[in-house]
Amino acid sequence: MSYRTEEVAYVQTAQPAASVQAAQQQRSTAEYRALDAAHHIHPFSDMGSLNRSGSRVIVKAQGVYLWDSDDNKIIDGMAGLWCVNVGYGRKELADAAYRQMQELPFYNTFFKTTHPPVIELSALLAELAPEPFNHFFYCNSGSEGNDTVLRIVHQYWATQGKHSKKFVISRKNGYHGSTIAGGTLGGMGYMHEQMPSKVENIVHIDQPYFFGEAQGNLTPEEFALARAQQLEAKILEIGADNVAAFIGEPFQGAGGVIFPASTYWPEIQRICSKYDILLVADEVIGGFGRTGEWFAHQHFGFEPDLITLAKGLTSGYVPMGAVGLHDRVAKAIIENGDFNHGLTYSGHPVAAAVAIANLKLLRDEKIVERVKTDTGPYFQKKLRDTFANHPIIGEISGAGLVAGLQLAEDPKARKRFANGGEVGTICRDFCFNGNLIMRATGDRMLLSPPLVINKLEIDEIVSKAKKAVDATAQQLGIS
Repeated sequence: MSYRTEEVAYVQTAQPAASVQAAQQQRSTAEYRALDAAHHIHPFSDMGSLNRSGSRVIVKAQGVYLWDSDDNKIIDGMAGLWCVNVGYGRKELADAAYRQMQELPFYNTFFKTTHPPVIELSALLAELAPEPFNHFFYCNSGSEGNDTVLRIVHQYWATQGKHSKKFVISRKNGYHGSTIAGGTLGGMGYMHEQMPSKVENIVHIDQPYFFGEAQGNLTPEEFALARAQQLEAKILEIGADNVAAFIGEPFQGAGGVIFPASTYWPEIQRICSKYDILLVADEVIGGFGRTGEWFAHQHFGFEPDLITLAKGLTSGYVPMGAVGLHDRVAKAIIENGDFNHGLTYSGHPVAAAVAIANLKLLRDEKIVERVKTDTGPYFQKKLRDTFANHPIIGEISGAGLVAGLQLAEDPKARKRFANGGEVGTICRDFCFNGNLIMRATGDRMLLSPPLVINKLEIDEIVSKAKKAVDATAQQLGIS
């Protein structure tokens, strides 16, 4: 029976007057899958293939665990989508949303108007962010945040009388969201292929991906420096008077958890300063404790002019994004007339209330500090000890509670699989069947668990990851 036929059969027998909640309680996995296949288009998915196999239906969550509609208990090695920093089921966040919905469920921040939650959130962010960041613009996601960055960058240079500064430089295999602007900023060709048009004046340089792209006998430090120096070459090619900004994730998230060597970001900063170019850190994944610092750029030791925030801002409980502005950028925006940009839900009061509750948990429970000094080092050591000399693991990159495992045909020679994407999918499927959420990006396996994870739960994640990687090697005939 096809999913569509199953759906029709189910709908014909359902009671029309039943409440949505009652219907949800009564539906089987097959019924959920039939309705999902009939009406729901998933992000970044081959819908034909997905509908044939059927979606996994997640029905509840607590701490670092999920349960599906067949009552399988799954450990979430990806914190949802890099975002559930305080873990699932935190009543404090639900209570904050409920209280705010009763008091002021919505009002906009247009027309000379504000409200207490967005005021308090902005003040709290100014306390938590490095000193130059005291002003914040709000949106609904990281994608919208990077769209906003483009508007701020161009407005900033207009206020400086430098109207020719229009080009923004990004990196191949970087990810900055899925809007047309965010997708153009990102350097993922398969996304560009599906865009009817791209934002003009955005160009890309190569990524600092040592394992996959270094040639010859370069050290990681030498390679990272050479990749950073591509920025200077691109600036000189375009003309410094025409370049407005460089944007990069402190570490590449969706691109494979690629951590550049220590020489990379200081050189990027030097080049941006030399040619008077704004430096933008996309902190959508790295922000709010992921590396053991409040912001990932602090881990790498550079100072951006703009930071894009989302995900961990609310731990994913409600949608919210933001852009933090360095004081010198904020001053130019504030003191030079209208900034003609905004969204209906900019600074939404319920989202702001949840963000405040979330950030207070991260601060008051010292969750970020624990990632830096305790669980993060334990996680990194556990991974490296477990996969040392594994026949198909070429490297482990990461810090704090984020890691990328490189699948490789010959790890010592840095030789990747010719069909790396297929191998990643095989490994991901073994994880899936072993009740571990571990993401595959091509030939790299990614982990980014909730920041509240304890050592026993880390042991469980690493043990299940090892079983999946071992099973992958066995299927490939590698021992």
